[in-house]
Amino acid sequence: MNILYPVILGVPDGIQTLSPRERVKFLSGHARAALAMSANFSRASLDELKKDPDGVPLPSNGYFWSLTHKPLFVGAVVSARPVGLDIEQIKPFHPGMYKKVAVETEWTLSTGNRFFLFYRFWTSKEAVIKTHGTGLRDLLKCRVVEILDEKRLIIEYDGKPHYIEHRYFSGHIASIVETDSQVCWHLDRPPM
Repeated sequence: MNILYPVILGVPDGIQTLSPRERVKFLSGHARAALAMSANFSRASLDELKKDPDGVPLPSNGYFWSLTHKPLFVGAVVSARPVGLDIEQIKPFHPGMYKKVAVETEWTLSTGNRFFLFYRFWTSKEAVIKTHGTGLRDLLKCRVVEILDEKRLIIEYDGKPHYIEHRYFSGHIASIVETDSQVCWHLDRPPM
């Protein structure tokens, strides 16, 4: 069985005061530090990290990788197979977003709180399209077909099932495609 080591790092205080360009540069570098940690846990040796013309990460030394960054947390993972990881802060949003993330048959899979379900669906679908190297245009091509429990669900995309695992922390959710893999999360919050 393949083991995935997604690493989530908290963003130190004060970064929000940087200019937008400097903040993005810092977050990108911080996400790459998380990637280096994931590679270390995985015993993977990465070379130069490159992307194709569409911004899709290219394998490095035979390993696939995925990065995500938000204002308060960044995340990364290395894998022997295509992989996708996404983080979102759980916060209020415009109700019109429900239709942009899932169709009614998906919403009927659960009687639970739609607000939290929205974030499970959103991050899961983002992780799947990252795995395939497609963009948000394919978000609604991903279909939630089964909710296994509070931390796992199955999405069908391109005729294939994708098993997703969630991690909840500090008002955020992270989702990773874990098909045929064990997930060992590493979460590191910065000192306050």
